[in-house]
Parts: sequence; structure tokens; C-alpha cells
Amino acid sequence: MYGIAGRLANYFIDSKLTPILVIVSLALGLFAIVTTPKEEEPQIVVPMIDIMISYPGATPEEIEKRVVFPLEKKLWELKDIEYIYSASMEGQAIVTARFYVGTDPVKALVDLNTKMMSALDLAPPGVILPPLVKPKSIDDVPILTLTLWGKNYDWYSLRRVAATLENEIKKVSNVADVFIVGGRPREMRVILDPQRLEAYRISPLYVAQVLKSANAQMLSGDLLRADKVFLLRTGNFLQSKEDVENIILGIFNGRPLYLKDVATVEYGPSEIKDYVLIGFGPSAEEKGIKDVKPGELYPAVTLAISKRKGTNAVDVANEVLKLVDHLKGKVIPSDLNVTVTRNYGETAKEKADELLEHLFIATFSVILLIAVALGVREAVVVGIAVPVTLAIALFLSEMYGFTLNRVTLFALIFAIGILVDDAIVVVENIHRWFELKLAKTPREAIVRATDEVGNPTILATFTVIAALMPMAFVSGLMGPYMRPIPINASVAMFFSLLVAFIITPWASYMLLSKEFDKKHHQEINIKETLFWKLYARLMVPLLTSKKKRYAFYAFTLGLMGLSVMLLVTKVVVVKMLPYDNKSELQIVMDMPEGTPKEKTLEVAKAIADYIARQNIVTDYEIYVGTSSPFNFNGLVRHYYLRQAPHMADIQVNLVDKHHRKEQSHDFAKRIRPVVHQIAQKYGVKYVAVVEVPPGPPVLSPIVAEVYGPDLKVQEQVARQILKIFKDSPSITDEGIYLEDPHPMITLVAKEDKLKQAGISKEELVLTMRALIGGYQAGIIQNTDTEHVPIVIRLDEKYRNPDILKTLKIPTKDGRLVPLSELVDIQETPAPTTIYHKNLRRVIYVIGDVAGREEAPFYGILDVRDKVLSIPNPYGKIGELWMSLPLLEDRVYVKWDGEMHITLEVFRDLGIAFAVALFVMYVLILGWFKDFRIPGIIMAPIPLTLVGIIPGHLILNSFFTATSMIGFIALAGIIVRNSILLVDFAEERIKDGVPPHLAVVEAGVIRTRPILLTAIAVVVGAFVILFDPIFNGLAISLIFGTIGSTTLTLVLIPVLYYASKVKKLTVLPSPEEVQRDILK
Repeated sequence: MYGIAGRLANYFIDSKLTPILVIVSLALGLFAIVTTPKEEEPQIVVPMIDIMISYPGATPEEIEKRVVFPLEKKLWELKDIEYIYSASMEGQAIVTARFYVGTDPVKALVDLNTKMMSALDLAPPGVILPPLVKPKSIDDVPILTLTLWGKNYDWYSLRRVAATLENEIKKVSNVADVFIVGGRPREMRVILDPQRLEAYRISPLYVAQVLKSANAQMLSGDLLRADKVFLLRTGNFLQSKEDVENIILGIFNGRPLYLKDVATVEYGPSEIKDYVLIGFGPSAEEKGIKDVKPGELYPAVTLAISKRKGTNAVDVANEVLKLVDHLKGKVIPSDLNVTVTRNYGETAKEKADELLEHLFIATFSVILLIAVALGVREAVVVGIAVPVTLAIALFLSEMYGFTLNRVTLFALIFAIGILVDDAIVVVENIHRWFELKLAKTPREAIVRATDEVGNPTILATFTVIAALMPMAFVSGLMGPYMRPIPINASVAMFFSLLVAFIITPWASYMLLSKEFDKKHHQEINIKETLFWKLYARLMVPLLTSKKKRYAFYAFTLGLMGLSVMLLVTKVVVVKMLPYDNKSELQIVMDMPEGTPKEKTLEVAKAIADYIARQNIVTDYEIYVGTSSPFNFNGLVRHYYLRQAPHMADIQVNLVDKHHRKEQSHDFAKRIRPVVHQIAQKYGVKYVAVVEVPPGPPVLSPIVAEVYGPDLKVQEQVARQILKIFKDSPSITDEGIYLEDPHPMITLVAKEDKLKQAGISKEELVLTMRALIGGYQAGIIQNTDTEHVPIVIRLDEKYRNPDILKTLKIPTKDGRLVPLSELVDIQETPAPTTIYHKNLRRVIYVIGDVAGREEAPFYGILDVRDKVLSIPNPYGKIGELWMSLPLLEDRVYVKWDGEMHITLEVFRDLGIAFAVALFVMYVLILGWFKDFRIPGIIMAPIPLTLVGIIPGHLILNSFFTATSMIGFIALAGIIVRNSILLVDFAEERIKDGVPPHLAVVEAGVIRTRPILLTAIAVVVGAFVILFDPIFNGLAISLIFGTIGSTTLTLVLIPVLYYASKVKKLTVLPSPEEVQRDILK
């Protein structure tokens, strides 16, 4: 009577359905490769919603107390919110709600809006309602950026071309958002002349009101005449410079006073609010850019394009670039350059193609291995089974909603080494049955051979799945990064089992049947083989001497202990994930608050000049006063809010990784000291070389969050921590979320003087806004693609503190009163921003890691004691790692950033490993019905460390999260090998063979399939060994498999024998054991 495997093999071995299943499976896999959206990174669903609140005139403390804190408390009632961040500033605040990973974005937005709208009645008078709500997700990240520049173009002309191009790109299918960074948009500027206003006794506020009321037009109803209805439209919009100039402000001395009499009207570029420039490095020709000098800068404007959710980044990017090529010489002038400064579609395609190539190489390598070990026909059988399994896995991956990205493809490459195991075990056993002629017909031999290994193969496969699947439940941002690995690999393993019992017997019957008749049966005495003699000489001393067994156990434990010590002594460094070899990085710079944008530009140019001399740089873009188009890292860090004159970004693009020897991370480490030297020379407050993170983005690799009962004490402690960071050789790119003291001029109204002048406080505020800040009095109604605002303000030369005192304000009775009589002009420190995290006041101190030990853990250990020893009025500083303080009764420092994710991931992986061990134990216990056997079978699991940790040392690699994944996966693989050995020995003992002979037979006969499966794992993993991120996984699989397999072939038979002889009433003598095995 056959088991499950035998029955499946017996039914499908000559069924007409089997070839149809093969063809359909392959077709589904091909369909999945073609249709699955290609992206570089996995899709992470983590809804983030920004709430922008405006409360004009309020101080940060007032906004925090009256607006932000009540709103935070209301939002905290939502169960799906994980974090609430806020920043309270002068006159405004931003509250960011970050939901748990996997929360439905639409539900999150609806729930937040509902909760917020229900609390609007709590807002104090003066708050502009409703607040602006802006949801953000990974799909908002631009996949393509196009930078427009030309030798004969300024920011104004570039902006006009970009605005037209923006409208055209928006029409491309599956384009979501297009936005412009930089340039000078067209503006109707009404530049007031203070002397003329004084001469005519006109207030700026009056000009603004007249201008606003003159720009009016509306349908007023309809008129009926005879049998026709006429629409009635009244008024007219302002459409030109002349329309604005000729607005009549009033009648003076019997003649009209026009706007042009008291102001200069300019219709053209707006004032410079920011700077965007492009420069080129020595490798500019790699992008096809010629006739440019390294270091020479050109005005530029950047267009950023994002795609719709779930669409193919490759297709969207290609369609946009086709359109741009088509518009050259039409919308885009022929002498205007369009440089692609980001193309995630291209990098996604390159990565997908590269990994698919690696997938084919790994598959071919495994098939070649089988050809060498068993024969060409057997290799073809495996060559049918593996692509069918991969095809099914790819199709189901698309059905789950996974995109074709580096993680999903790495999961399949990783799986090749283990999914081929089932086919190898079945084919190897069929090969053995054919060699020994253990059946009368090839059909019977194939079915019985499949059935013989069926039960242990089923158990072994499910133990591997049990090892992998718990990893699918890793929480936090790292979950979506890791989830495709256990899910895709587990699915592949399950279907590899079905393929091994359905497709492999059919293919064997088709290809190997003729070999059955050709093979001449010869009695083979296994004891006469060379391998038996070698293996027996190794095993006999261990089976006959208890002392030698214990010595072997001690030796094995010693090796494991020495391996672990490599981690403890930091010879092998633990890190979350190493950096990938990217073609971009970013330099983020903050000057002291209050620095004008021209000074910031000067410093940015000095840094950029150094970058321009680096051989592997193709181009770089400088953004001053505005942010560069954000990536996923910038989305999480809110870089898109960097819109101040003292802030700058430099986006650096490198030669393609295939055309340079230097890794991007090595380049970043090389330039960082020089960038810091330049920054220090110019008095830069904060500068950081920001690389694209290999995993989930965080605020910074090292973050110290300072909590406490008193904001002043928090500030003092935070500044002390910053100093400790700066003094530490392990930390670089230090910064603090605290503004440096910078001046603020406050006009404090004199109530009595205002009353005497007949001017209200509101009129004074609006007048100063119109004079200094600019007052938008509507828009021009024309055919421009962008809105053209009408802006009233003083000329820039009048906007300084000294002239401010001399300004005169007309009263209602026509008198002119100097501003200095109406207000006290006070110069005070500007208020600082107040930050919250989960309703608690917090100050962030950030940094990056430096030196050989590039993991935040070691940087934190270096400064930890000094940080916790900072004196403060509230006693000893409390330390937190995973949670926030329950009570703010003293100062607390919570280590966050990459450290938090590292602890979270290794904690979850540890739990997953414990669950995996328990499930494997239960499965093995249920099968063998003996409490000791699961312990024996699982004993070699720790032995994988004997290979894994020294392997990282040999290749000088970090022990990373992917290394841990490899360790957990190896638990299943090693248990599989142990099951094959123990199951065979059990069967032989049932046949009456003594235990000492049964274990040696098991070791000899099962060595070939075990070695084949082990080599298959090594070969499959080898192709990902040189990937910067996943090489930890490859090292674990390669070295762990080699080390543990070598030890397992000896340890399992010895442990199993030791457990069996305890049950024997009469123990065999050493001589008897030696005679049975060696003779």
C-alpha cells in the first residue's frame, strides 16, 4: 500500500494531465514576469498624514497648548495610529500621524478626518479652519526627475518651459503627480513707493483693498428678450499689466489717481525665493553630456514625476521619456537640455533583469550539479521540476500583490537551493532503485522509489516551511521588506513537494525508462566501497568509546563557543543592513537660523566645488531655500518641508555601478571628512552625507530622544548630548532639533497712540504684512499654465530694520504718523520650535556612525555612559530602548533611529526562531512518536553558527538581519538532513539491523542526497554572495551549510546511536561493533 507520495506518483506518472500541468505552470510564470509591476523596493503600506495648522500671531507655546495638544489627544483615540509627531512654530504647526504598517490608507484618512472634524469646536478663535490635511505614502515618491538647464536660460524662462512640460507629462497614462522645484514663476508685482504713498496720504492696506475689489467678475443672472435668454455677466478680471496700472485709487485735486502713480507694476519673474543649479563632474559624458566644464554651474529647474499605486515604474518612466523626446524642438526648445537626474524605473528594470539572470544562473548551476553527480537525463528531470516550481511561485507572488522587486526575486534565488531538495531526493532514490534493479519494471521502480522517500520528504519539507513562515510576522517597517522572503520561499517549498511527487516521476518515466533496461544489475556490497571504509573508520571509535563520544561533543561545543565569541568580541560586527551600491546620495546642510539664502548658496557652492572634482560624479544639483525632490528616506524624514533660506540640499549622482570600482558607501565615507572641513570653515550648523538606506528609513541612524518635565532642562541635556556626539570618534553627521538663537524684530503696538490715530491693531498688522511680507490681492486671468498672483509689497531696499522706523502710516483723518510712534520696535530672540512625539515633549539629537563598526549599537555604547552621567536638576537620567517614558518625572533618553528597528527586528526574528523550533519539534514528535528523537534531529541547528560566523569573518562582512534569516532558514535545511538520516536508521532497525550498523548504513547511503542538497544550497546562494545587502544571507547559507553538514553526518548518527543503546538490555561489545561494521 502506497503512501501519499506513492499514490500521487502512481496516478500522474503516465497521466495525460501531467504535461498540461507543466505547460500551464510555465505559462503562468511567464505571464507573471511580464505583467508584475517592477519596482526597486517592496511596497510598504504605512499611511502618514500631515495636518498643517495655521494660527497667525500665536507663539509656539500657545499653539502647543491650545491647538496641538488637544488635537493630539483626540487623534490618539484612533487604535491604528502608532506614532503622532508634531512641531509647534511661530504662527503654525504640523502634526503628523503615522499609522501601523499595513493599515488601509483610505480607512486611515477617513478615520483621521472624522476624528479631527469632530474636534474643530475645541480650536480657539484665530485658528484658520479647517486645517490642511495631506496624506503621504511611498507612491508620492517621484520615480523620475528631469532637470532643465541651458547656457542661455535663466530661472524665469526655465520655469515657463517646465510649467508647459508639466501639463503634457500629466497626460501620460499612470502618472500620478508632477511638481516643479525651483525657477521664478511669473508674477504681477505691485512695488509700492513709500514717498508717493505719503504724498497722497494713502495706506498700503487701502491699495490692497482697491486692487482686490477691482479684480471681480460674476454671472449676475439672465435676461429675457423676445424668445431668447441672455446670460448676464458683470465686471471684468484683470488680465494685463495695463489693467493693473490703470486702476483708479481715487480722485485727488480733481484728477484720477492711478495705481501707477504710487507704485511700479512689473509683470515678469517673481522675486528670488530659492536657488536651483546644476553642475557636472568629470564623468558627465557617461550621461551623454558634453561641452561642460566640471564645477561650472547653470540655473536649473527640476520636474518630479510620481506614478500611480500598483503600476509599473519601468513603463511609466519610459513613457514619460518618450514624450520628452517627442517634445524636443516643440514645447522644449532645441538648445534647452533635459537631464535625467533620477530614474527609479531604469534602476528597477536593471535590478529585476539582473536578479532574473541570477535566478537562471542559479537554476542552471543546480541542474549542472545533478548532471555531474547523477547523469544528464536525471539533470533534465530536475531541470523540468525547478522552473515549474519557480513559475508557480512567481505567479502566486503576483496574486498576493507583491511587485517584482529585489526582495521578491532574492527570495526565489534563495529558495532555489532548498526547493530543488525534494526533486533531488526523489531523483537520487529513483537513480538508486534503477542501479540496484529493486523492481521489475521502470514504472514500479519510480513509484516505489518515490514512495520510499515520500514520508520523510514531506516531514522535512514542512520543517523547512515551519522554519521560514514565522519570519513573515516580523513587525514594524522591516516587515514588508522581509515578508516576501518567507512567503515566496515557503510557497516555493510547498509546490516543490507537489512537483517532486507529480512532475518528477512523470519526467523520470519519460526520460529514464530506457536506462532501466540498459543497466545490468550487479550485487553491490556496500561495505566494500571506499566511502564505507573511510566513514566506518571515523565512526567506529565514536560508537565504541563513550569517552571519545564526549570528547567529540566537547570539541563541537568548543567550536560553537569560539564562533559566538567572534560576535561578543566585535571581531564580527552586528549591523541591521549594510548599504547598497547606489548611484546617488545627498548632502543635507543647515546654516544657522537667520542666514540669508545668498550666504547659504555660497557655502553650498563651496561644497559642490569639491564634489565636482570627484572622478565618479556625473552631475549634481544644488537646492537652496527649497528641498530637492524627496525619495522614500526624505518622505519619512520630511525633507520636503525644508523650505527655509538657511537650508540647502546637494543631490549627487554617480556613474552607474557597473562602470566604477568604488562602492557608493565607500565614496560617501571618503568625502564626508572633507565636506565637514568645508562646512566647519563656513560656520555650518549641520551637515550630513545622506545615503539611500538599505532598509526602512529612519530619522537618522543614531537618535537620542530627550524627554523631561522641563523644556529648558531638556534643551541643556540635549546640547550636552550633542557635544558628546561631536567628541566621539564613533559618531559623525551630528545635529540637533533646536534652533540656534537668532534675532526677531517685534512691533509691539502702543494702544493709546493707535486710538489717537484711529488705526485698529488689525489694520496695523495687515498694513505691515502688505509692506514687508507681501500681500496677494488675487490672480491675473490669462492663458498662462501657472497661476499669476498679484503681489503688493515694498521694494527690497526698503525691507530692512533701519528704514522700518522711518515708514509713515496715514491715519483716517489724513495725517501721517511715523511707525515708531505707533509701536515699540523690539529685537528679541526668535522662539524655538517645540517638538512632540506621542503627546510628549521631545528634543532629537541625531548622528551617523563612523569608523569600522558601522552599526549604531557600537556608537551608542561608546557614548552611553557619558550621556547618562549628564548632571541635571532631576537626578540620574533614565534610559529607554524600546518604549517611551510612562511618566515625565525626570529626564529620559530613549535610543531610537536604526537602533530601534535593529532591536525590533532581531527581537521578532528571535521570537520567529523560537516558534520555528517549537513547530519543528511538534512535527518531528508527531512523526516519530518519541520525545528524544526531535532533540537529536534538531541538535545540529546551533552547529550552523560554526560555519556562519567564521564565514562572515573570512569575507569581512557584517552579521546582518539577512544573516539571521539565513541562520533560521538553515535550521529547516539541517533538520531535513537529520530526518533523512534518522528515518533511514529507524527503518533499518525495524528490519532487524543492529543500531550500530543501521546508523553507519544511514550515514553512507544518505550522504549522497544530503551532499547534493547541501551543494545545491551553496550553488544557489553563491549568485547573491556579491550583493551588498543580501550577502549576509548568502554567507549564512554557504558557510553554514558546509560547516553544519560536515558535522551533521557524524553527530546525528552518534547521538542517535547513543540514545538507542540506552534501551538495549545487552550492549554489543566494542569488538562486535567493529566486526559488524568493518567486516
